[in-house]
Amino acid sequence: MLKIFLVEDESIVREGLKNNIPWREYGYQFMGEASDGEVALPMIRKIKPDVLITDIKMPFMDGLALSQIVTQEIPDIKIIIISGYDEFEYAQRAIRVGVEQYLLKPITRSGLRKVLLELREKIESEREQKNYLEAFQSEMKEYEDYSRRKFLEKVFGGVLSVQQIYEEAAKLSLDLNGPGYNLVLLHIQIKRQNPEFGRNEHRSIEKAKEALLRYFMRFPEYLVFRWNINMFGILIKGEAEQIPEMTERCTGYIEKICTEAESEIEWYVAAGEPVERLSMLPECYTKVNQILAHRFLDPGQHILTQQVMESLSSGKNTKVPEAAESENQGRRILKKGLEYIEENFSEESLSLNSVAGVTGVSANYFSSVFSQEMGMTFIEYVTDKRMEKAKQLLRQTEKHSGEIAAECGYKDAHYFSFVFKKSVGCTPREYRNGK
Repeated sequence: MLKIFLVEDESIVREGLKNNIPWREYGYQFMGEASDGEVALPMIRKIKPDVLITDIKMPFMDGLALSQIVTQEIPDIKIIIISGYDEFEYAQRAIRVGVEQYLLKPITRSGLRKVLLELREKIESEREQKNYLEAFQSEMKEYEDYSRRKFLEKVFGGVLSVQQIYEEAAKLSLDLNGPGYNLVLLHIQIKRQNPEFGRNEHRSIEKAKEALLRYFMRFPEYLVFRWNINMFGILIKGEAEQIPEMTERCTGYIEKICTEAESEIEWYVAAGEPVERLSMLPECYTKVNQILAHRFLDPGQHILTQQVMESLSSGKNTKVPEAAESENQGRRILKKGLEYIEENFSEESLSLNSVAGVTGVSANYFSSVFSQEMGMTFIEYVTDKRMEKAKQLLRQTEKHSGEIAAECGYKDAHYFSFVFKKSVGCTPREYRNGK
């Protein structure tokens, strides 16, 4: 139901509209009324209606003044001006302040019905487009991050030559030039792995992430990337003799930001050992992962380095039992979730929430377990599954793109084509033709 508010100084007209229009039948919920703009304004600010019906001539604050204020504060609101004055000047002024409709008294039920139904259709269409655009932009950002992470996976996995690294980096607009490198990994998550975690914890971790990203993006020597849902990486590049100092500055700032929110978040930062060549980054990545793994030996040690690792290893040789039990539970949850995804990945309704519901945990907790164990986010994994099915259908059937999109979980064929090209590197038609 759309919310609607009425402002009219003539009580007979106001009561007639309020009581004689079947608002719910037209898709509206009548939220309130006022006799002039001054009285109406605080009520409108509180209710935030979708549609405002207001007379143009009223004492204290007229309909045009009210409309001007309201459209500035609630940009999406739709306004219907009603007036007994058939004057072009009023119509011009109403259009300038963003009024949708201008109706003359006496208002007929059929005339208002037509306007209300048109506005409802327009609002629903705008919201659908807005939701689609937001989803599209979110997915596009996700795939940009995905492309960067896939590239860095190849770099750290040692599967690319130095020339290939530079070529692929150029395609992604990444500057990897530098005589020295190091890698820092940051593990950060809400401290209480509980479906009932509160909003304060969520705000704290988002605030910390935002502050860290904002800081590192100011300096070209730090290349920040998301590794999985709870892990960020910072690739440090610069003069070889400056790398240790840059690494210390990096971990120092992370400590400063994370310590401020330490009561609500769990965090660990691991710094690798500097290397002098791009071709040595796989070695650096292996080392920093080994260092980060030592967080289980001493959960109170938040900054992990080679020196800290050696100190911990000399005193403790096994993980704490609680950590091992937590890992076993996580794997059981993941196994159940993967089975559900395998059966339902081609369903449009599949979501992180639906999978988490099947496994009996919160979406945030399942997302954390999934990313840690699988090395990729939920959406990346599902997209990979869908793209594999799409490639199979393209090569083995004559179905058109719209049918294949639907069978792979996408209701929009254009969006499916966008995702396919981002993931596979060519359009569905090009893939079908063997390119």
